[in-house]
Amino acid sequence: MTKRLETYRCNICGNITVVFNSGNGQLICCGQPMEKLVAKTKEEGYEKHLPVIEEKGEETLIKIGSNPHPMGKEHFIQWINVVTKKGCICTRFLKPGQKPEVLFKIKKDKIKLAQEYCNVHGLWEKKNK
Repeated sequence: MTKRLETYRCNICGNITVVFNSGNGQLICCGQPMEKLVAKTKEEGYEKHLPVIEEKGEETLIKIGSNPHPMGKEHFIQWINVVTKKGCICTRFLKPGQKPEVLFKIKKDKIKLAQEYCNVHGLWEKKNK
């Protein structure tokens, strides 16, 4: 059974899926069940992954890590999501060489949580206070 806003990854091809409609079935890719990703919420290791949520007037800046996360070809942040309190999802995709941050045109007090996906260390999440 899948639930709305869960994230799944295929461990064969790397396909990632976010569920928009809950269902009783199992997600399959490359002939195998997809792995449900559980977002990490506490820092571990040298690189910093937790989203930092900063108010910038009418917008919100999401930076990855208290020290900027590496953005090289082999290790980088693939995408950053914000989920609003009304359940909207806004996603921005990043590439190696870019800064690990995104400015969203959403006021900070409307954001429920921020997520990011590191191609090496997986899914990370921080709830907005």
